[in-house]
Amino acid sequence: MSADPLQHRAGKTERSATSAIEVRRSARRRRTVSAYREGDRTVVLIPARMSKAEEQRWVTVMLDKLAAQESRRVLGDAELAERADRLSAQFFDGSARPASVRWVTNQNTRWGSCTPAEGSIRLSHRLQGMPEYVIDYVLCHELAHLLVPGHGPDFWRLLEAYPRTERARGYLEGVVAAARLPHLPDTRGE
Repeated sequence: MSADPLQHRAGKTERSATSAIEVRRSARRRRTVSAYREGDRTVVLIPARMSKAEEQRWVTVMLDKLAAQESRRVLGDAELAERADRLSAQFFDGSARPASVRWVTNQNTRWGSCTPAEGSIRLSHRLQGMPEYVIDYVLCHELAHLLVPGHGPDFWRLLEAYPRTERARGYLEGVVAAARLPHLPDTRGE
């Protein structure tokens, strides 16, 4: 397997361990590049004359832009519950059924919590604005607790079903590490 996460196959570009990326070239398109989500895949529209190197650069730029747009969108409690249901169906065969899923503002040292006896899942408001795959990971983590209460081998085996587990954990570890860095005074105005 190539070390490059973007792999070109038959006119399509895919990102390993994430959703598929399809690049569509258009002779009518002269300068603009755009992208949108279509179900499980991302479609990037580019001019036909663009080189493969330019295509790769623009795919990366557009993926970053889409991720930034999505991270600014805040899900409400109802959307969060729908998302949990979808994730349960997708990764746990629908066996993790929360009675409630909601945002809370009193979790400043945890990303989420679960009370299996009540079937309730709570996510920290600090996750709002983070990439969707990170929120999905925390939801999957808490959904897995509905099936396996502790953090033993059975729990982690169950959580392996979510393909972006390691990436999301790395993101959250980075957020925690960044919060511990010393905050230097702003010297731009001096």
